[in-house]
Amino acid sequence: MPMDWPQQHPNQTLGLTQHPMLTTGAQALIVGASFSAAAAFAHLACVVFGAPAYRFMGAGERMVRAVEAGKLQPTLVTLAISGVLVVWAAYALGGAGVIGLLPFSNLALPAICAVYLGRAVAFPLLKPAFPENSRTFWLVSSGICLLIGLVHLYGVISIWHAL
Repeated sequence: MPMDWPQQHPNQTLGLTQHPMLTTGAQALIVGASFSAAAAFAHLACVVFGAPAYRFMGAGERMVRAVEAGKLQPTLVTLAISGVLVVWAAYALGGAGVIGLLPFSNLALPAICAVYLGRAVAFPLLKPAFPENSRTFWLVSSGICLLIGLVHLYGVISIWHAL
């Protein structure tokens, strides 16, 4: 090879670029954001598919009957929950560095963890307010919230110095 040729990384000669590796904390927040987005999508599916989807998700017969009666409240509540979950996904992506850091991330991200973890462990206190929701609903949804909360918590602790 002649001395005046610039030295290139083997991937550069193939037209590939090098991207920095994401930290495990950032990866955890991306996974957490994906979970939040999936939960938002599941809520939107209830709005789109109506009473059968609400019933499948374990929403309780009172909510299902309200949907079947064409009441607006179940849709508004479900859209609000979905909207919150989308915002939480955006905060997690911001914390991970995928998008720009959102305002008050140092407050919002720990609060998001607290809500997910609080929802996971407080279901015995919440259950009497929603007596029609099945035991399966409470166990599955609480387990999901616990998983999402722990993933977020790991991510937030890992990237805290960057907030």
